[in-house]
Parts: sequence; structure tokens; C-alpha cells
Amino acid sequence: MTEEPSLITAQPDDEQQQDSVRAAFSKLYTDGRAYADAEIERQKLRAGLAGAGIRDAAIFAAAGFILAFAGLIAFLVGMVLTLTPHLGPGWSALIIFGISLLIAAISLLLAKARISRMRKDIKS
Repeated sequence: MTEEPSLITAQPDDEQQQDSVRAAFSKLYTDGRAYADAEIERQKLRAGLAGAGIRDAAIFAAAGFILAFAGLIAFLVGMVLTLTPHLGPGWSALIIFGISLLIAAISLLLAKARISRMRKDIKS
């Protein structure tokens, strides 16, 4: 008889098949673990970058707020000095103080209205 391939193929042994399945699952677990570790490191890096950005933004915002407040005080002092020759120092300071309180009260009422409207929209 000639050497022809048989139509019946040899089936791998059950033990060999289990070993290959174990090896495949082991490799899958190792690869998954490596991917998860890399993703965790990536998210830590992103959180660090976001934290640094927020910190820097807070520093710049605080500096801007302080400068704006100093500018407002300088403006108010200038207004008092401008009105002093016409009304005297006491009356000019009182008028500027009253106008400042009026503007602050109006601003706070507008802020309260906005917050109330936002709460109403959120509840709906």
C-alpha cells in the first residue's frame, strides 16, 4: 500500500487540550492584568495633570480676584477724593459707601434669583 494521508485525523489527547486551554487562559489573564495596570497608571497620570491644572487655575483666579478687589478699592477712594471738594470728606465717603452697598444688594438679589431659577429647573 502507498503512503497516503488517512482520512481520519488524529485527535489531540484530552490532557494536551486542557494544557493548551490553561495556557491560553493564563496568557489571557496575564495580558488582561497588564492592560488593567497600564490603564490604572494612565488614569493616575490624567488625574495628576487635572489636579495640577486646577491648582494653577485656582492660583491665577485668586490673584485676579485680589487685583480686581484692589482696583475696586482704588476706584472707590478716587471717587471719594473726587467728591470731597464739592461735598466734604464725610458726605462723599457716605455717598460712595451707600452706592456701593446698593450695588452689592442688587447683585446679591440677582444671584439669589438665578440660583432659585436653577433649582426650579433642576427639580422639573
